[in-house]
Amino acid sequence: MYIKDINLSALVVSEPSESYQSGETINRWVEVLVDCPGSTGLFTYRLPAHLEIKPGDILSVPFGAQQLGAIAIRLLAQPNIDLPPEKIREVEDIVSVGFFPSAYWELLNRVAAYYYTPLIQVIRVALPPGLLGRSQRRIRVVGGGGAGGRGARGQGSRGAGGTRYLLGSADPLAFLTPTARQVWELLQGQPAGDYSFVYLQQKVKSAYRGIRELLRFGLVESYLEPPRLTRPKLQKAVTLTGTIDQELTTRQREILEVLRRHGGELWQNELLQICNASPSILKTLAQKGYIVVEEREVLRTEQGPTLLGDRAKFLTTSQASALETIQTLDGFAQVLLHGVTGSGKTEVYLQAIAPLLNQGKSALVLVPEIGLTPQLTDRFRARFGNKVSVYHSALSDGERYDTWRQMLTGEPQVVIGTRSAVFAPLPNLGLIILDEEHDSSFKQDSPIPTYHARTVALWRAELENCPLVLGSATPSLETWVSVGRQGSGGAGEQGSRGAGGEFVTPHSSLLTPNSSLLTPHSSLLTPNSSLSTHYLSLPERINSRPLPPVEIVDMRQELQQGNRSIFSRSLQAALQELQERKQQGILFIHRRGHSTFVSCRSCGYVLECPHCDVSLAYHHTEEKAPELLRCHYCNYARSHPKFCPDCSSPYLKFFGSGTQRVTQELARQFRDLKFIRFDSDTTRNKGSHRTLLTQFANGEAHLLVGTQMLTKGLDLPQVTLVGVVAADGLLNLSDYRASERAFQTLTQVAGRAGRGEDPGRVIVQTYTTEHQVIAAVRSHDYQSFSQAELEQRQALNYPPYGRLILLRLSSLDPIQVQNTAQVIATALSTEEEFEILGPAPASILRVANRYRWQILIKFAPDALPRLPDWEEVRSLCPSSVSLTIDVDPLNIM
Repeated sequence: MYIKDINLSALVVSEPSESYQSGETINRWVEVLVDCPGSTGLFTYRLPAHLEIKPGDILSVPFGAQQLGAIAIRLLAQPNIDLPPEKIREVEDIVSVGFFPSAYWELLNRVAAYYYTPLIQVIRVALPPGLLGRSQRRIRVVGGGGAGGRGARGQGSRGAGGTRYLLGSADPLAFLTPTARQVWELLQGQPAGDYSFVYLQQKVKSAYRGIRELLRFGLVESYLEPPRLTRPKLQKAVTLTGTIDQELTTRQREILEVLRRHGGELWQNELLQICNASPSILKTLAQKGYIVVEEREVLRTEQGPTLLGDRAKFLTTSQASALETIQTLDGFAQVLLHGVTGSGKTEVYLQAIAPLLNQGKSALVLVPEIGLTPQLTDRFRARFGNKVSVYHSALSDGERYDTWRQMLTGEPQVVIGTRSAVFAPLPNLGLIILDEEHDSSFKQDSPIPTYHARTVALWRAELENCPLVLGSATPSLETWVSVGRQGSGGAGEQGSRGAGGEFVTPHSSLLTPNSSLLTPHSSLLTPNSSLSTHYLSLPERINSRPLPPVEIVDMRQELQQGNRSIFSRSLQAALQELQERKQQGILFIHRRGHSTFVSCRSCGYVLECPHCDVSLAYHHTEEKAPELLRCHYCNYARSHPKFCPDCSSPYLKFFGSGTQRVTQELARQFRDLKFIRFDSDTTRNKGSHRTLLTQFANGEAHLLVGTQMLTKGLDLPQVTLVGVVAADGLLNLSDYRASERAFQTLTQVAGRAGRGEDPGRVIVQTYTTEHQVIAAVRSHDYQSFSQAELEQRQALNYPPYGRLILLRLSSLDPIQVQNTAQVIATALSTEEEFEILGPAPASILRVANRYRWQILIKFAPDALPRLPDWEEVRSLCPSSVSLTIDVDPLNIM
C-alpha cells in the first residue's frame, strides 16, 4: 500500500465549508496519513459507496491486523498503477468531518519541520483525545470462561480435535508447555477470561508462543477490539406535542402539566425525577401522541459558577494608550505588554477582545497553568457570558471533544486554555494573547513535539494575519530582545524588530504542505524580516497603588542570634499581626511535601529512590497515618523505616522544608491562624483549584501556603503580606536560566501583595543576601537585572544570542546509552558550524530506572548552520535507546 516517490504538487486540503462534489469523474480512492509508529508516507484506500470523504477528514482504516486512525490527505480518480486493485483495502468509517483549513494545515507542518517531529505526532497533539483511535488485539478463553469458566474449553470452533484429546486425559494441562500454562492460568484468574495481547506479553516471557499453542488447541480465541473513539453524548428529551384532555388519567395529566410549565421540553431523567415517575408512563403517553421522546446531544463543557455581569472599567492613561495601539494594529504583529504586577493587563485584554466579537471574530487566550484558568475564566465570563470556553488537559475527554467541536462552528468566541490550546481550531481568529508569557510551562519537554506555545502562537498569528499580544511583568529575555529592548532602560511606546531567541518565524515559502508532509525540513527556518513589533508599558499599578516594599532577611544572622525556626523573627511578627488585624497573606515555598530528604544522623546515609538517583521526600498525609516517603520523579513510595538501612541507627532526621512541614510549623506556632495549602498534592482532583481559591477569597483562611502555582497571575486584592520562606532553592540550580527564573518567580509572588486598598508587604528569607537576583527583586528593577543577565548570556553565546538543540538519550542499559551518546557526539563533531557540548550524564542520571545522557548543540542565531540529517542520527541509536530532539530547550538539567 505504501507509495514511494510520491508527488504532492497537487495536494489541496479543503476548507471546512467545502463539500464533496461528485462529478462525472468520481474519486473512489483516498490517500491517508496513518497514525502508526514507524510508518511513513501515504497509504491508498478505497472509498465505500456510502461514505463521502473530504481531505482533512479523520478516518478509521484497517492497517495490518488492526484498525487505526488516519487523516484523509487527498482524493484520487485512479490509484497508483503499481498497486494491485485487489490489495487496496476499504476505509472503515469517518470519525470526524475535516476541519483543516490551509493556514491551520501549514501551522501543523511548521511545527513538524521545526521540532523534527513526524507530522502525525503533531496532529495527535492538535486533536482532542479519542479522535485518532487504535484497535487492540485481545485474547479470551473460548466460551467466556475465566474464573469459573473452565467447563467451556471444548466449545471453540478451532482445534476441536486437539481440545477433545486434552479433555480426555487425566490432566488436561499436562500437554501444555510451561509458557502456555502460564498464559492459561493468567486468563483463568480474570473473571471474564480476557486480556490484551500486549498485557500478556508484559506478564509472560515469550507469551506469543503460549498463545499460539492455546489457539491451536482451541482453548482461547483472538479478536480485534475496535478503537474506543470519543462520540457525542446523547440524552433522551421529552417534548409536549398535544393538548391535555380529559381522556388521560390524573397521573398522566400531572406529568403533561409539569412538562407544560417547563416550556414544553425537559430531559427525560429530569422529568422522571420531578414527577417521581417511571419510563413506562412516558412510553404510554408517546404512543397516544401527547409527547415525543427523542435522543438529543448534550454538550459536555466545563460549567463555571453563575456570575454577575461585568462592564468595562475606566482605564488609566497607560492602559488607554496600550489599548489604542493594539486596536489600531491591522494584521500580523507582535506586541509586548510589559506591565508591573497589578497594573491591569487583564482589563486591556478584555477591552481589546470586545470589538472583535462584535465583528464576528474570535480570540485565543493562553495561560501557563490550569490553576490560573478559574479566576481568569470567571472574569472573562462575567464580561462575555457564554461566548467563553475553556480548553485544557484537566477536562474529561468528552468535555475536550465537545468544546473542540464548538470551536469548529465558526461562532465568535473566546477560548482560554493552556499550551495545547494554541492548536484550537478557531476560524476567523482576530487576536492571540499569551498571559504570563515568560512562564516555562508554555514549553513542552516530552513527549514530542517539544514545542513552545509562544513560538507556535507567533507562527499562527502570522498565518491568521492577526496580532499576538505577550503580557508579563517579567518578560522572558527572548521576548525582551525580540522587541529590541536590550540595553534599553526606558519604557518607550514602540521597539524596533529584534533578532535571535526563540522568535524565529519560518518564511512561508520554505515550508509548505508539499515540502514537509512526510519528513521534517532538514534545516532550521529563517526569521521573518517583515515582523512588526511593539513595546507597550504599564509602569504603574491601578489607582497609583505602590508596589509593595520588599524586606530581605538574612537567615545566617537569624541563626547566629539563636532563632532556629524556619520563620524569621520579622516574618513571625508579620504573621502574628496578620492574625490580629484579620488580614490575609501568602507563604511561598519552593518545594511541596514535608521534607526534601531523610538522613541518618549517625552515619549520614540518605534514603534514595531505588529507581532514580534522587533522595526520597517525606510526605505527611494526615495525623496518625503511616509516614510516607515519595519520589517526585517516578512517584515511587515506601513507608518511613524505623532504623537506618545502612547502620541500623534509630536516629533518622528530616531535612529541608516543603509545604507540608511549613503548615505543620504554622499550626504549632500560630494555633489560631487558619491556612489553606495550595500545591500539586492538594489540587489533584478536578475543580480543586477553584474550590481552594474560592475558600480563600471568601475569607475562610488567613494564609494561602503553596508553591509555584501562587506566582502565576493570581489576583487576590485582600492579600497584604507575602512571605518567601527559602529563596535559595531557586538561586542555586545548575542551569544558565536559574537567575532569570528566580527573578521572575520572586517578583511575581511579591506582586501578589498590596493589590487592594490596604498596602502590601513582602518578606524574603535567604542565606545569600548579596546575590544579584535578590538585589533586583528588592527594588523591582527588571531593566537592570535584564541588562546584567543579557551581558552574561551574550558572552557565553547562550539564548537569546545563541541557539540550542538538546539531544536527550535514555535507556535501561547504562553502558549502551553512554556508548550511543559518544557515537552520536563523534558523528556530529565533524561539523564545524556549531559547537558540541557533551556527551554528559544528565544532572539526575537515572529516572524510573532509565539512564539519561545529553548532548547540547550550540550555534549562533544569525548564521544558521547546516544541521545534521536527523534520520541518520536516529539510525545510530539501537532500539533499546530512546532519542528526543529538543529544539530551543528550556530545561537542560
